[in-house]
Amino acid sequence: MNEKIITLESVEPIEIYGVNDVKLNIIKKYFPKLKLIARGYSLKVLGEPSEIARFEKKLELLIDNYHKTGLLTDTVIERLLGQTGDNIVETKEEQLSSDIIMFGNNGLVIKAKTENQRKMVSGILKNDMLFAVGPAGTGKTYTAVALAVKALKNKEVKRLILTRPAVEAGENLGFLPGDLKEKLDPYMQPLYDALNDMIPADKLNQYIENRTIQIAPLAFMRGRTLDNAFVILDEAQNTTESQMKMFLTRMGANAKFIITGDTTQIDLPPKQNSGLLQALRLLKKTEGISIVELDNTDVIRHKLVKAIIEKYEVNDTEARKHKDTEKK
Repeated sequence: MNEKIITLESVEPIEIYGVNDVKLNIIKKYFPKLKLIARGYSLKVLGEPSEIARFEKKLELLIDNYHKTGLLTDTVIERLLGQTGDNIVETKEEQLSSDIIMFGNNGLVIKAKTENQRKMVSGILKNDMLFAVGPAGTGKTYTAVALAVKALKNKEVKRLILTRPAVEAGENLGFLPGDLKEKLDPYMQPLYDALNDMIPADKLNQYIENRTIQIAPLAFMRGRTLDNAFVILDEAQNTTESQMKMFLTRMGANAKFIITGDTTQIDLPPKQNSGLLQALRLLKKTEGISIVELDNTDVIRHKLVKAIIEKYEVNDTEARKHKDTEKK
């Protein structure tokens, strides 16, 4: 008799086992030749190799269905285990036809809500690098994190790396209390907020502890080769030209990169040029790179955010016209 330990890495055990192992008992009925012993995230399977292999395929079906729908009812388990087909993996074309990216905590539906967010989804499916540029509130970061978490859950990558330049937007970093991590964590908070919607707290802590998910300032990327990873550079407008070049050249084998930023909110010193602006100019027509420009129509925060952005855009346009008139 062979033994195999299966670790439930991308789903909470209760979703598969059910309360008081109700779901697990249904599963056991379909595999009478196997002995299944569940202990937390580990599931021990005892039996013949061919039966164990069949069980693994069916278990993947159950987990995949849960990721797609956020539900795994007794009826669904009966249907999936009773069918003869083993492959329900979406093709890229099927993924593109659906606005749903993934299901987060408590069945939260996370989907592309605007046309440009849909372009982000299709862009990263077709290419390995994506620039998503637009004003605040357009869902750039949130959509990027959702795509990264989905890739991790589907085992398309082995780790997520989320980074931001730690640029002071009017505040002095040195005067903040605490050690280096405590000083930097506020800059990373939007990334934590998105992850908290998508991954249960205990699982997220586990991922961070074992470095499956890494959240760090951009300076920590220097010298690394980022392979088998989904990497997000957020607030990229605050990278210098040398920092952006450094980051883009970290890309390793089987990697996906999403770079997000808002070119209207550059917090660099006056003499520093934004690496995002340079990258957009240089890489605009590069094969394998998608560039999505989000705008006011993509704002999904409070309705006032859209009005505020529009007023500032009008003001910036008038200011540019005034400068041009003065030069003449």
